[in-house]
Amino acid sequence: ETEVEQLQRLLASMEKDHRDLLARMESGQAELERLRKAEGERAAQQERSSQLEKEVAGLREKIHHLDDMLKSQQRKVRQMIEQLQNSKSVIQAKDAAIQELKERVSYLEAENLEMHDRIEHLIEKQVSRGGSSARARSKSEYVSSKRLPGPKPLPLIRVVET
Repeated sequence: ETEVEQLQRLLASMEKDHRDLLARMESGQAELERLRKAEGERAAQQERSSQLEKEVAGLREKIHHLDDMLKSQQRKVRQMIEQLQNSKSVIQAKDAAIQELKERVSYLEAENLEMHDRIEHLIEKQVSRGGSSARARSKSEYVSSKRLPGPKPLPLIRVVET
């Protein structure tokens, strides 16, 4: 009986150890599952991390490309501004030259009108000195009397034989 009791105690002890081992095995499996799950999450995070790194690298490349384009456009704008400034300077110089030429033309026209008036006056003096017969003769002595073509009428040029 003692042996049976010992065997029963041993059996009970073994059953208890079996249950404890099963419990420990289940808890180990649960821990292993949790670790696997955490490892899977870490792998997913690492994959997501590498994907984000690739996106960041692509965005950096795009930013670098856009910076280059922006610098190029800024250079073009600066060149256009310089060309405009140069053109303005050239236009101002040409405007000044045109204004100078206009003033010169005005001066020459005034001088021309004055000369025309003097010639008219001299012709009238000559005609009035010679009297009526001289007047008829002096009119026949005009070799040429015509206006030259131009944007503004030029003075009448008369050639008088003396």
